[in-house]
Amino acid sequence: MKPSDLPVLTEHARRLLDAMAQCVSAKGYAATTIADIAAEARVSKRTFYEHFDGKAQCLIALYEAASRQALQVLKSAIDPAQDWHQQAEQALRAYFACMASNPVLMRTLFIEMLALGAEGLAARRRAYRDLAEHILQVVNADVAKAERLPEDMAIAIVGGINELVLQAIEEDRVDRLHELTEPAARLVRAVVDHWR
Repeated sequence: MKPSDLPVLTEHARRLLDAMAQCVSAKGYAATTIADIAAEARVSKRTFYEHFDGKAQCLIALYEAASRQALQVLKSAIDPAQDWHQQAEQALRAYFACMASNPVLMRTLFIEMLALGAEGLAARRRAYRDLAEHILQVVNADVAKAERLPEDMAIAIVGGINELVLQAIEEDRVDRLHELTEPAARLVRAVVDHWR
């Protein structure tokens, strides 16, 4: 998964997001300057400011672009002909494979976003909400209203899965994120089955 894989961005914006990922991974967010990002992207600082107000907005844009891409991968992996248990496992497997494809980016997005404080937290909450809404669509399809999983439980599932990913990143196991498929699927099944 790379920001440059996202077609909705201009060429310069894609290059700047790729550059942000590389610079922050190499130097950390605090030490990365706009000049570093522009140089890595091979654009001027003026071009940077045509796309972003500052480096915090650039990192948030990177996070949001990667989150949208991961959600699209997750959605594409779902086979509506399967029951929701199998759909969840297939989606999680694809989601983890997508994230594992770029360990540098994952570290940047899961660790360095914390440096942004409230802005970073708000971006993370939006991404969590999008994932939670997708979970609700899958597990609540064709289910009686009284048995539907509520939004707060879907957000709890997303938070639990992302904590597993964060732990893997901290332990330098991004290349083995696929190993999280089974525990994450168990978490989803446990929450949903308990609710019903």
